[in-house]
Amino acid sequence: MNTVVIDYGSGNLRSVSKALEKAAAGVNIEASIIVTKQASALSTADRIVLPGVGAFEDCIQGLGSIPGMLDALKHSVKEQKKPFLGICVGMQLLANYGLENGRHKGLGWIPGEVHSIKPKGPELKIPHMGWNVVHVPKDSKHPILSNFSKGAHAYFVHSYFFSCKNADDVLATVDYGQNFPAIIGRENIIGTQFHPEKSQITGLHFLGEFLKWNGDKG
Repeated sequence: MNTVVIDYGSGNLRSVSKALEKAAAGVNIEASIIVTKQASALSTADRIVLPGVGAFEDCIQGLGSIPGMLDALKHSVKEQKKPFLGICVGMQLLANYGLENGRHKGLGWIPGEVHSIKPKGPELKIPHMGWNVVHVPKDSKHPILSNFSKGAHAYFVHSYFFSCKNADDVLATVDYGQNFPAIIGRENIIGTQFHPEKSQITGLHFLGEFLKWNGDKG
């Protein structure tokens, strides 16, 4: 099974690839983890991972600067329905627009916009950085989240959050002075605001479930 991690100049590529390798071993899957800048690699991918660290504008421009990458992504994910995971800014790029230092068009795969976190008290620092509980609804039927541990902690580092237009696209939330999405998803697409590659047992469990996932939303 080929899992492609896209290298577009933003993201913890080594940490993500190593975490995916460890997660694959944990669920007894023989997975080839490929980190690449080549759009052509997506044609042989079984799963696609888009990490992300930095500003929305820089990340979407970096992704668009790779010849053929946006078209290859659209074909593989939207048309062929390959399982896709976006991490942190890689998740935020799924939005229609990011509102960081202006208004910047995203991929538009999950309706919504990316807004700045506005803390309600001085004790809540920005960026939101550290461990927080990920709240998954008890009645969640999503295959990746069906065995997600109640009270599981994950590691967050961000100053902006994804405001989904449709509540059904929010699969889990986190409370940091306000509730915002920790996990979003639609059809064969899923994204995390937290960094699974930095979230130890919780993160490895999530990645293992992603590697087993066939893209069915449950």
